[in-house]
Amino acid sequence: MNQIFKFITILIMYFISVSLFACRNDTSVAVFISGEGGYHTYRIPAFIKAQDGTLIAFCEGRKSSVSDTGDIDLVYKLSRDDGKTWSDMRVLWDDNQNTCGNPCPVVDKTTGNILLLLTWNRGDDSEPEIIAGTSKDTRRVFLSRSEDNGNTWTKPEEITKSAKHPDWNWYATGPGIGIQMTGDKYKNRLVIPCDHSNKNDKQLYSHVIYSDDGGKTWAYSNPIGPKLNECQVVELSNNKLLINMRNYNREYLCRAISMSDDGGISWSNITYDEELIEPICQASLIKHQIANQEYLIFSNPADEKERVKMTIKISTDYGKTWKYKKMIYDGPSAYSGLYLLNEKEIGVLYECGNKSPYEKIVFQKIDIQKIVEQW
Repeated sequence: MNQIFKFITILIMYFISVSLFACRNDTSVAVFISGEGGYHTYRIPAFIKAQDGTLIAFCEGRKSSVSDTGDIDLVYKLSRDDGKTWSDMRVLWDDNQNTCGNPCPVVDKTTGNILLLLTWNRGDDSEPEIIAGTSKDTRRVFLSRSEDNGNTWTKPEEITKSAKHPDWNWYATGPGIGIQMTGDKYKNRLVIPCDHSNKNDKQLYSHVIYSDDGGKTWAYSNPIGPKLNECQVVELSNNKLLINMRNYNREYLCRAISMSDDGGISWSNITYDEELIEPICQASLIKHQIANQEYLIFSNPADEKERVKMTIKISTDYGKTWKYKKMIYDGPSAYSGLYLLNEKEIGVLYECGNKSPYEKIVFQKIDIQKIVEQW
C-alpha cells in the first residue's frame, strides 16, 4: 500500500508541475499569463526591437473571454535586458467596450520611430457579421507612433480611407511585423502585411499596405487570394517581395506563397509550400543575414490539423527548401512573432499552454547558428 501511495503521490506532483510550468524551458519567459492583470485571456502577440535595444511585446488583452469579439484592449510590455525581465503591463489603447487589436509594428530606420498599425471594430460586432456586411459598423484601420523607443505612444489615428478599399468588409493588420525595404528601387518603403474580406464574394484575401513617406500617407495593393488571410512579408534580392499566407484551401495543408516585383503593388499567382505545413493558423517570417549568408526564418504550429508543435524552420535558399528545423514547444501552441535580436539570435514571442494554446504568451531566444550546426 505504501508503494502504491508513493506512486500516486509522484504522479500527482508530476501533473501539477506540468500544469505550472507549461510552455517553460531553460530559455523561455512568460510575458503575459491569461487571467492576470485584469484580463481573461491574452492573444495575438507581436514583437519588435527598438533602435536603442528595447524589446517591445504587444498583444490583445481580452477582458471577459477568449473570444475575438468584445471588450479587447491593446497592451504591451518592455524589456531592457534582452528579454530576461519585462516591465509591468501598459495599456496602449482601450476604447471602452470595443475591440482594439491586431498589432503590426515596424521600425522606420531613417527616423528611429516605431509605427504600430492596428484595427478597431465595435465590441458587439462579430467577425462573421462584419464579413457578411450585417454589422452595425465595419472594421477600421489605425496608426500609432512612438518617438521614444516604445516608452510612449500617440493616440491612434484612423487611416481607413487610404488603407482599405471600399469593397472590403473584414480587415486585419498583420498580426506580426511590417518591414522597411532596403533595395535601391523602393528604398525605405514601409510595407505592412494585411488581410481582408471582399463584400461581394465574402471570400478572404491577403494584401499589403505601403508608405513611401514614413507613414504619412498609405496605399493598398491588389488582393491575393481567395481563401487566404493572415500573412507576413520579407524582402528578397532584386527588389522582390515574398509574402507567406495562412491558407484555407485544404487541398494543400500548408502555407501559400506569392511574389511581387513592384514593391508590393501587384502579386504573382499563388503557390503552396508543402514543407510549411499548418493547421490554418497565423505564422511568422523574417529575413536575417549572418556574414555572407541570408536566412529566411519561419515559425508556426507545425501540424496539419492541430495547433501544436511550435517549430522554427530555416531556409538558406529563399524558401525553396527548409533544411534546418527545431521544435521549441511540443504542446498546444498557436500565434507567434519573430524578430532579430543580434547577429546570432532571434527572439520568438508565442502563444502556448498545457491544455490550450491560449494560457500564456512566452518569450524565447533562439541561437540560429546552433540550429544550423546541429544539422
